[in-house]
Amino acid sequence: MLPPGLRSPREVTLYYDEVYFSLINSGQAHPFIYPWATAGAAVVLLYLLIDHRKSSFLKSARFPIFGLLLAFQAWCIATNRARSPAAAFGVGLISSWGTLWVAAIMVANDCQVDFKRIEQGLDEAVDETEKPTGNDLATNGTLQGQPGNPTVRQRRPVDPEPSSDVQKTSCEPSDRLYWQSYPSSPFSARVSWVADVFCSFRGVGWNWQTSGIPPPPKWVEARLRMEDDDAGINDEGGNKEIKTSRTGIRRCADRSALLMDTAISLTIGYVLLDIIKTLMHHDPYFWGYVNSAAPAYLPTILRNSRLLTKTYRLLLSLAGIYTALWTIFKLGPAFFCGVLGPKWLGVRGEPWMNPADTFGSYNTVLTKGLAGWWGGWWHQTFRLAFEAPTIRLLESTGIDKHSTSGKALSLFTAFFLSGCLHASGSYTQLGDTRPLLGPMRFFLLQAVGILVQTVSTQQLKRAGVVDKCPKIFRQATNFVLVHIWLYYTAPLLVDDFATGGVWLFEPVPFSPLRGLGFGAPDDEFFAWWHGLFWWRSGDRWWETGIAL
Repeated sequence: MLPPGLRSPREVTLYYDEVYFSLINSGQAHPFIYPWATAGAAVVLLYLLIDHRKSSFLKSARFPIFGLLLAFQAWCIATNRARSPAAAFGVGLISSWGTLWVAAIMVANDCQVDFKRIEQGLDEAVDETEKPTGNDLATNGTLQGQPGNPTVRQRRPVDPEPSSDVQKTSCEPSDRLYWQSYPSSPFSARVSWVADVFCSFRGVGWNWQTSGIPPPPKWVEARLRMEDDDAGINDEGGNKEIKTSRTGIRRCADRSALLMDTAISLTIGYVLLDIIKTLMHHDPYFWGYVNSAAPAYLPTILRNSRLLTKTYRLLLSLAGIYTALWTIFKLGPAFFCGVLGPKWLGVRGEPWMNPADTFGSYNTVLTKGLAGWWGGWWHQTFRLAFEAPTIRLLESTGIDKHSTSGKALSLFTAFFLSGCLHASGSYTQLGDTRPLLGPMRFFLLQAVGILVQTVSTQQLKRAGVVDKCPKIFRQATNFVLVHIWLYYTAPLLVDDFATGGVWLFEPVPFSPLRGLGFGAPDDEFFAWWHGLFWWRSGDRWWETGIAL
């Protein structure tokens, strides 16, 4: 429980310092240390670097290896803690996410057998397992799964022309694009392939690319189909092409346009984060005092209304989460396309391999309600990890995925896994959190809300009510219902963030606003005064390393 009387976020952070060192020194918790914290992932990576496609024994070994990872990550969640309150949340989140991701690519799927990625190179770089077929690209440009794998989303192919031989095209050999399966050789290509599959959470450039991402440029699709260089490959208009998905995600073919958009977004994100953090530093709610009175800087009409004060804090919490994630995700294109680029990363440094957006258009919420909020507007980074176990579960139970029960099972499984992810982060925090009654309950209630709204809409459609309502009325109804639902359920999550210390995280190293005196009395221009990590020397080698 946070003691009363702390006067600023800095004092709260220093209090959590005392809590952390008390837990470590008393032996109640272990410090979260790199590289020891990566031991479970290291075992998985070493296993994936061994070609097990022709060995039933090695292929079956992926299950006990996943069990080993599961045990190690569970131990980390149960015993490891970090000094920074935000990093403490990350201990549980990263540990549980690593487990879910490995389950998706190694248990629900066998990535060495089921997955392929787009690669660029010489003809001789393609071995017998890497020869492309027309079945790997769908009509909408999204990448589809293998026919024998029910877990990877299947889509209708375009003019499939399977071939056992590599076809010649008019493009230069070094510019060839092809579908690369797990490489037999050289070993460096295998390392690149495994590292890519381990980090490509949205599957851009893979045959399991998540929904919502627009297709690659037409000339990329043409090369993958082994067609002649007549589909806009050298056309300037094709290189300037920007594709937008139905959910509002953009995919640029022009590097300059992508980097300009990214630079502007990062600048805007930095300014917004500084404003949001400065406002939070004046409101004890965001320090962990969730029952505190409204901050003095709010207008009287807001301070005197519990509803309006709660609404303000929920909106500022949403702005903090959205802006932080939105800005962090923009660092991907900036680094992989701008800093490294094709010179170091090959095709993965191309602009069309780095979508400009992670969040979709808010219009999806207006058209689809709560399902649009979580399935289109919000980021879909975790989608494959939530979907893959669900598909296996439906397959084992024999339930049709298109049936009402199949959709309900898929819905609740996905939100249960999301609840596990965030509840793990809640559990490893230093504050007084409620993992099951907070984050877990919040995400399960989102599944309930989506199911209720979906069933209700279907009934209204059958009765002919929906078709009689103007579009603007339907959108307004969705807007109101979604925000009423979140008004009553979101405190389960954001209050837990507050009591755990998530809002104490400093997203910007330098704060112009706080440097000018707009922050708390003890705020400074340099916001990372507490430090993000430090070197810790322990009694044993696994207790020595970089501590968070």
